[in-house]
Amino acid sequence: MRIRSHLSAAVALATAIAIVIVTPGASTAGRPSPELVNPGFESTDDLVAPVGWTETGDRDASYVEPGGRTGDQRLSHWSAAAYRVQTRQQVTGLARGTYTLRAAVRSSGGQRSAYLELAGCGRGPAQRVDLPRTGDEWWVELALSVTVTAGRCTVSLVSDAAAGQWANLDDVSFTRTDGSAGLPVAIGGADVSHLTKNEAYGAVYRDARGRPRDALRILADNGVNYARLKVWVDPADGFSDKADVLAKARRAKAQGMKLMIDFHYSDTWADPGKQYKPAAWEGLDFDELRQAVYDHTYDVVAALRRQGTPPELVQVGNEINGGMLWPDGRWDNWDGLAALLTAGSTAVTDASPRSKVALHLAEGGNNGGHRWWFDNAVAYGVPFDIIAVSHYIYWHGPLGYLQANLFDLTARYGKPVLVAETAYGFTLDEHDHEPNIFTAALAAEGGYPATPQGQAEALRDIVNVVAAVPGGQGLGVIYWEPTWTAVDGAGWDPADPTSGDGWENQALFDYSGKALPGLRVFADTVAHDKGGKR
Repeated sequence: MRIRSHLSAAVALATAIAIVIVTPGASTAGRPSPELVNPGFESTDDLVAPVGWTETGDRDASYVEPGGRTGDQRLSHWSAAAYRVQTRQQVTGLARGTYTLRAAVRSSGGQRSAYLELAGCGRGPAQRVDLPRTGDEWWVELALSVTVTAGRCTVSLVSDAAAGQWANLDDVSFTRTDGSAGLPVAIGGADVSHLTKNEAYGAVYRDARGRPRDALRILADNGVNYARLKVWVDPADGFSDKADVLAKARRAKAQGMKLMIDFHYSDTWADPGKQYKPAAWEGLDFDELRQAVYDHTYDVVAALRRQGTPPELVQVGNEINGGMLWPDGRWDNWDGLAALLTAGSTAVTDASPRSKVALHLAEGGNNGGHRWWFDNAVAYGVPFDIIAVSHYIYWHGPLGYLQANLFDLTARYGKPVLVAETAYGFTLDEHDHEPNIFTAALAAEGGYPATPQGQAEALRDIVNVVAAVPGGQGLGVIYWEPTWTAVDGAGWDPADPTSGDGWENQALFDYSGKALPGLRVFADTVAHDKGGKR
């Protein structure tokens, strides 16, 4: 039999996870476009060949089998031997305009190539989006837009794979739209908060050809269009304070980058496990604390605007699932938390009216937790424009968790979403005395090999999943600390010069300082102001 069985344990796990999955309908513009034939693969010839679709290459590797995302069946690519196969359908009678392909996919990953393609649509080149490494557990949606000028367009699933590797496809649509959803995304960013400290201790960065270059120049040349910068109040080492942030902002703007500012409201790291007050604020009563939040936020944002580098995006708090400025703004004191968030948000718009306010939570696949948190924020009237999440697949779950949560958040709150932090390891080797955070165990959880190519694939798949958020509401992805390579003295603890770098194997530069292939993901997936979308 050619029906590939799937793990019942994975089905049970998917059923047990309480995540709301929203299946978006494709928006249309103008008159309806001709429809795909058999988009759900429910009709077959000779039991396994999909009606309306043409198979070329190793045709036995393309077939219909039970187990669709919706309906009874799906298209599968699989073979016990190495194979290359294309399953395609040409849609004709198309009016000129922009069209969007949407499809539900799953994939084993590891193929030489596996992608959806739109080809023969007009004068431009074929457009494609790679299938993410999902495993059996979750379907995810992909979206891809194209301008049709030829009256026709061919939709394809292409696999070039080793024996046993597989891909699934279901619920395909190709409709006329405004082109806002799908690739490219608007934001491809890098959190470079640690860069100046690294440089102060001698870090050297090289482009893919090994030539020494300014790190921000290398990032910009590879399509990075946003720099994210954290702000600490009075850090022990003097980095990531107001003066340091202003200097990095000037450098980023000189490379054509836009800015996202990340207020931690602390002298050191703030995240779900710790939200320590700055030392200077510890003795303040609540009204004084709220005023300190406003004044600090206004001061930094206004200074950025005065020097000609106003931030496009500003985070009020960092990974504030559990609140901020404990105990006054802890999660179990929403009166206090909402007042502090409102003070920060109001300060942003007072200082820079065009800047957008983001509220940022960790655990990007935690739909129940995020609904609870944002329901409270909305009920308390906290002003914000963007929902930002961290999603590290080795900590926060597979891509399906992330996408289901993002789909639901945009539908529920009417806000665009941004993955403000992600990363993956390119090696398991150590380069300094500090144990690395990303280990073999986390690589096993993440599901991608700890290699330069595995790192690139993990980042690419995150971007592709975000790009499919309906209505163009998936803004993009920011990679956390790609320039934090290991340099003696530039460790993680601002109060301890002997601390090391536990992030070195998740940078986008290798241990010689050379740019890794993961950087090219941004060049391939991010829109740029000059010349429009890619």
